[in-house]
Amino acid sequence: MRFAHEAWPFVLPLVALSAILAWAGWSWSSALAFVLAIGMLIFFRIPSFRFVGTEDAILAPAWGLVTRIDSVMIPELGAQPAQRIVTFLSLFDVHVQRSPCAGRVMKSRYARGRKVAAFRADAGEINERRMTILQREDGDCIALTQIAGLVARRVVTYVAAGVDVDRGQLIGLIRFGSRVDLIVPATYAVLVKAGQRVRGGATIMARPSLEPPRSQS
Repeated sequence: MRFAHEAWPFVLPLVALSAILAWAGWSWSSALAFVLAIGMLIFFRIPSFRFVGTEDAILAPAWGLVTRIDSVMIPELGAQPAQRIVTFLSLFDVHVQRSPCAGRVMKSRYARGRKVAAFRADAGEINERRMTILQREDGDCIALTQIAGLVARRVVTYVAAGVDVDRGQLIGLIRFGSRVDLIVPATYAVLVKAGQRVRGGATIMARPSLEPPRSQS
């Protein structure tokens, strides 16, 4: 299993502390520091990406629990409402994000903000966040917003405007508990529901559809 490089500033000091405590004869404290180091390393894990499916499938960008599906206005996506799928990431979920589709990064916008609990309905408007907008080959735009939570201290994005990304490509990380919003056009069929757990790069979240989207609760 791979681990995000952001892990090492947290893990290595704990390993060093464990070694120092062991040398000093503080065996229980040394063991605790080592267990904390392992736990921190697991937090930054990067599971394998193994999705095999049609190119039109929009995949989950994050691992976590779908808490809400609603309609939002995103000026960068046009004058019509879009569908937002909110995924909450607990401390125990994987915290790297993958691109939900292949396309070109049209915009990457960072906003400073607060650190309220990510499950709050207004967290997406007041917390630290970064919105990345991808344009697919067919011209449709898909947005992904990484939102810091109460414990999360930093939103990290690996891609910038103007670059092309593949579906499932690693595009970012949020340290500790947080939230990721996936925003798709109103014409897309959303294939998940609130209360469902999803896996980044594996669960199909939506597909293009000519039929009107069904309301979600």
